[in-house]
Amino acid sequence: MSGGDDMEYTVQKLGRLAGISTRTLRYYDEIDILKPARINSSGYRIYGQAEVDRLQQILFYRELDFSLEQVKMLLTDPSFDGTQALIEHRERLLDKKKQLDALIANVDKTIAAQEGRITMTDQEKFEGFKQKLIDENEAKYGAEIRGQYGDATVDKSNAKLKNMTEAEYEEVQRLERDMFAALAEGMQTGDPAGEAAQQAADLHKQWLTFYWDQYSKDAHAGLAQMYVADERFKAYYDQTRPGTAEFLRDAILIYTGTNHQ
Repeated sequence: MSGGDDMEYTVQKLGRLAGISTRTLRYYDEIDILKPARINSSGYRIYGQAEVDRLQQILFYRELDFSLEQVKMLLTDPSFDGTQALIEHRERLLDKKKQLDALIANVDKTIAAQEGRITMTDQEKFEGFKQKLIDENEAKYGAEIRGQYGDATVDKSNAKLKNMTEAEYEEVQRLERDMFAALAEGMQTGDPAGEAAQQAADLHKQWLTFYWDQYSKDAHAGLAQMYVADERFKAYYDQTRPGTAEFLRDAILIYTGTNHQ
């Protein structure tokens, strides 16, 4: 706004400008988060440009669900940089916008489906779920897997999962259940070269082919080693019984003929 730098506002005017109550502004003054620039001769609180900018920051943070305590700490931090804060706000708001756009698109599709204008395929209903799985895996194991196999391999694997039909996905789940059952049976005998353990290794290979573009014995053996080396993978396999990750690794090393620790 022109000549904005010397604009001054009473509590009423600032409240109207910002769309908040005068009571809120008085409260912000009481808790020292937004003091007026001065009190005029009639005893009114007067706010200048600096206070308007600070109020904008407060309202941004409130919009992003920060508590007033958190906002106060941020704004009173000597290293607080208003421009940098706005850049970060912008990023956060864009993230929020993306989430909202995705939700709106899904709601639109669902409304259209219910009104019979379009039929939402099972594949489409299934899409969101697969994306969630990819996002969760990426957050949990992304760094390790990308480190070991490279971005291209992981991206291809994600693409394969995205293209899976519901039937294929159910088959993947079944293979994993059968593998755990065979592992449990093999662990009774304690022999990773035994029939049940080798069946578990074979089921694990079949399970992998749903995710991998091409299978190699070395890569299979490398993955098995990682199941033991990385605590999170180890915890996943050991949840049914401690020692499962190691037993599976030994079985896979024998299965792939790469029996070297």
